[in-house]
Amino acid sequence: MAADQLFSSIKINELEISNRIYMPAMHLNMCRNYQVSEQLLAFYAERAAGGAGMICVGYASVDELAAHPMHIGAHDDKFIPGLARLAAVIKDRGARAAVQLNHAGRYNHSMLLGGRQPVGPSPIASRLTGETPSELSGAQIDAIVESFAAAAARVKEAGFDAVEVLCGTGYLISSFLSPATNRREDEYGGSPENRMRFGLDVLRAVRAAVGAGFPVIARVNGNDFMPKGIGAEGMRDFVRQLEAAGVDAFCVNVGWHESRVPQIQTRVPRGVFAYLARGIREVVKVPVIASHRINDPEVARQLLLEGSCDMVAMGRALIADPLLPEKARSGRQQEILHCVACGQGCFDHLFEMRSIECLCNPRAGHEFKEKPPVAVKAQHLVVVGGGPGGMSAALAASSRGHRVTLIEGGDRLGGQLFLAGAPPGREEFLRLAEDLAYQVELAPIELLLGRKADAAMIEEMKPDAVIIATGGLSLDLPIPGADLPHVVQAWDLLRGKVQAGRNVVVIGGGAVGVETALELAEQGTLSADALKFLLVQGASDLDELKALATRGTRKIVVLEMMKKLGANFGKTTRWVMMDDLKRYGVEARTEAHALAITAEGVKVEQGGEEIEIPADTVVLAAGTRAFNPLQKELEDRGVVSQVIGDAQRPAMVFEAVHQGYAAGNSV
Repeated sequence: MAADQLFSSIKINELEISNRIYMPAMHLNMCRNYQVSEQLLAFYAERAAGGAGMICVGYASVDELAAHPMHIGAHDDKFIPGLARLAAVIKDRGARAAVQLNHAGRYNHSMLLGGRQPVGPSPIASRLTGETPSELSGAQIDAIVESFAAAAARVKEAGFDAVEVLCGTGYLISSFLSPATNRREDEYGGSPENRMRFGLDVLRAVRAAVGAGFPVIARVNGNDFMPKGIGAEGMRDFVRQLEAAGVDAFCVNVGWHESRVPQIQTRVPRGVFAYLARGIREVVKVPVIASHRINDPEVARQLLLEGSCDMVAMGRALIADPLLPEKARSGRQQEILHCVACGQGCFDHLFEMRSIECLCNPRAGHEFKEKPPVAVKAQHLVVVGGGPGGMSAALAASSRGHRVTLIEGGDRLGGQLFLAGAPPGREEFLRLAEDLAYQVELAPIELLLGRKADAAMIEEMKPDAVIIATGGLSLDLPIPGADLPHVVQAWDLLRGKVQAGRNVVVIGGGAVGVETALELAEQGTLSADALKFLLVQGASDLDELKALATRGTRKIVVLEMMKKLGANFGKTTRWVMMDDLKRYGVEARTEAHALAITAEGVKVEQGGEEIEIPADTVVLAAGTRAFNPLQKELEDRGVVSQVIGDAQRPAMVFEAVHQGYAAGNSV
């Protein structure tokens, strides 16, 4: 049998790494006043024990304008003891350890800097923060270069195996590099050579500070995806210069935070940006690490096999399942819990100044807390409902030694994950349903499928505890005409139970309404295979192919009473969905009140004017109502129960999974 390339060793400089899995730096909001916390130590300890070859933490600050106090500090000697503890936690568990250094530049917020203004190469406002940085002087630039070098020396002194410098993503080095944000007329602006100067000065200084044998990695954008940016070819020129300056490896990501190209969302196909890593690998001789949406070992192996990269970066994949590497190495791939790229806990939390969590893994971010102990006395728990909340509750209780019976009225586990995974680009939620169902299969859980639970049945089981996770039902809309034959529920469309006509009005612009509109808009567009065939054959020009890939056969209008659509999407997801609505030609009407449904369409009041929008199908996407017929019946029989997820009140999958985990651990 051929050796598994994913688990073959590799060298960066003289550092040998046991396998090709690299956990890239991700901001976690787990530090206080730049100090490494017990929460951060426990988080990385679990990932190191899970088998990753190398873990890069960060980013870490190089001066007081580079980050904010919830980042790791590396800008003062007082942070070295904490850094040393972090290095030891990772290395003692078998992984190599690196620190990413960065200066946020114009992406920092004055409110996080004690009112001080962020800095940049030129006073060009940031779309991310809405703030305009002050222009750095030559003396300030020299000081920042020195601060990178000093921070790198601290990283080495603390016992880390390598240092990484972030040269992309719209932060300071890349903002010097790009003509979109660098309008300087001195030696740091103008020509490509001048705009490269700051980044090259930083890397040369870092190399000098750590010595020839210490690995130096640069994290770069394969493409910045920015108007008037440097693009892929400009980055290839830059990495050639970086390699000459002493860089030992490149970790390739994509896009700035201001870019309108989705990078980490569910919509992004697995491994799609590896072509950019391959483009850089073609022009350098040192190892190249591919990034973004690599959440499965088979995808990783394929990228290595085809020569796109030398290592694979798995970040959020290891938040979702810290044991992914070891499961892949030991032939237990089917046990992996795959990241769904929802961004709800790992990214949206950052905007709320909260530490990260995970939809798939409710323990993520809480590793520093003591695990719920094994039950002193095993009890019998009955869980009613096999959606994500019910499965999470059953798994948590079973792991503590309780005897668990899971009852599901349908013929499969997953519940509303099948609705969440129905729209285009949301298929990862279908995989989550499979992953959780397999976890249930592995556990000693009694599973009763196709059984409708009632109070008498549960009472007869004599359980010690009951958790109700029966989910929700689509909300009926009290509007004249809602009972007409051409009116359907969004859930029925997503489940494939009904079909829509050519002119569709969706009433309700929340998450379900938007996802339903996009599902309908996708129908009739070119498939990926058809698009590739026509493109390769030169059958049509690019503009026509783009139109055929984004224009289906329907006219779709979404009505929303509120001021904006998709208000219940997370920040990470919403902008992608809104862009897709425009791209697919879906008409969105906000502050629009549906008055009545007629045989011909929908009467709507908007801006004080009443109009009728033609429709041969009207889709109701008004929301969710709790479905919980059991609780009262059980109470009447003296059986106490807990209620979680939509059965309690309408919630997202994230809440259902976390509530289920908490409920299962409370037994």
